[in-house]
Amino acid sequence: MTLFFFPGQGSQKEGMGEGLFDEFSDLTAKADAILGYSIKELCLQDPQKQLGQTQYTQPALFVVNALMFHKQDKKPTVVAGHSLGEYSALYAAGSYDFETGLRLVQKRGAIMSKISGGAMAAIIGKNGQEVADILKNNGLDTIDVANYNSYKQIVISGLQDDVAKSKPIFEAAGARFFPLNVSGAFHSRYMTPAKEEFSAFLAQFDLKDPAIPCLSNYTSKAYEPGEIKTNLAQQLNHSVRWTESMQSMLDQGIQDFVEVGPGNVLAGLLAKIRRES
Repeated sequence: MTLFFFPGQGSQKEGMGEGLFDEFSDLTAKADAILGYSIKELCLQDPQKQLGQTQYTQPALFVVNALMFHKQDKKPTVVAGHSLGEYSALYAAGSYDFETGLRLVQKRGAIMSKISGGAMAAIIGKNGQEVADILKNNGLDTIDVANYNSYKQIVISGLQDDVAKSKPIFEAAGARFFPLNVSGAFHSRYMTPAKEEFSAFLAQFDLKDPAIPCLSNYTSKAYEPGEIKTNLAQQLNHSVRWTESMQSMLDQGIQDFVEVGPGNVLAGLLAKIRRES
């Protein structure tokens, strides 16, 4: 069995997709028409320094992930994607066409880019329960766990001041604390207005159940029939349960993991999950 996994925001880099935009000129032209700018120029040259801005990052990664998927010489038996990457996984699983997927992430990126005042940080060296206990025992109940990336890499999300106040507390507990370069408290309760706006947008689309198993960040399990719109909306203000998803794949005996997208962030997380388990 082969699992394709697709990276999300944070994996973008100038130069990604080199050679693919000309090879898949039809999809590139469709992307340009939908976005209103040159996706090739953004990804390869980034002349306006926009690639790191959420409203540009998300469409760019979706396009590059999709083009890299079409370059693969094997077919997946199961797919997964980390946060934004889940949209690429659903595209690979046949839930929608390229144009629909791009419109979804374009809207998602636009909505998320409007969220401000939030912060996120990676907590290294503590597991999910330990992070939850530290938050609870220190009255940090305004902070949520955003990502379970590996057994000992947990991302927290909340208001800027609250996350900043938690830094010395986590460090005193023996954890390493790394602030993330984001403007919003993604995958937390503070994204509920964004979730509601995105739910209304999703309602207008005809999305199909995945043709092959696709793992949901919201449930950590493969999509059940009829879940796609609910799960994509819920993902915005709930934790990304990546560790559970990957551990379940390892438990099922999958050995062939293929990262489809720029970089190797997910391969690195998988190696950590293997070691830490």
